[in-house]
Amino acid sequence: MQAITTSMFIYKILRSPEWADLQENARSLGAPIDVADGYIHFSTAAQARETAAKHFAGEEELLLLAYDADAFGADLKWEVSRGDALFPHLYAPLQLDQAVWAKPLRLGPDGHEFPSEMI
Repeated sequence: MQAITTSMFIYKILRSPEWADLQENARSLGAPIDVADGYIHFSTAAQARETAAKHFAGEEELLLLAYDADAFGADLKWEVSRGDALFPHLYAPLQLDQAVWAKPLRLGPDGHEFPSEMI
């Protein structure tokens, strides 16, 4: 019998220089807003589209990274943010080797086109 998993993916959108930094160093403190706030901003699948529209409108050459929320342990906190919704915030450096996948987040005529792998 296959084990039932309760883990969920959370998502990080990176601009190409931030992605290059993560690839080169295998870890990152995130985007300038992450550094300023003292944690890495993530979104759930339900929040990612609004995050892209609000913070990355019209931007090309973005990457969408998926992470297993359970892999972060106590370093991941769910905190009230936009619209009083709980958002995942990572209080540790972003690690490349913890990413489940990374996909281009292409800009289409109606905004960013999210990959079908989002769950």
